[in-house]
Amino acid sequence: MSTFTAVLHKEDDMYVAECPEVGTVSQGRSVDDAVNNLKEATALYLEEFPHVKKKRAILTTFDVPSVAPS
Repeated sequence: MSTFTAVLHKEDDMYVAECPEVGTVSQGRSVDDAVNNLKEATALYLEEFPHVKKKRAILTTFDVPSVAPS
């Protein structure tokens, strides 16, 4: 069993999920649907293109001012 990252964002009425380690992307009407679809897409991808383990990505957030100073 391998552990991967899912990064999600909402587009209109769908959630889009991406796995940055592999590059797979999927979507669903809920977060759970999007992640489950991403798991399936990633598993199918890895059957054809086995993953070479690398160091895990670091995921963080940062703030940017709403209005840039002039």
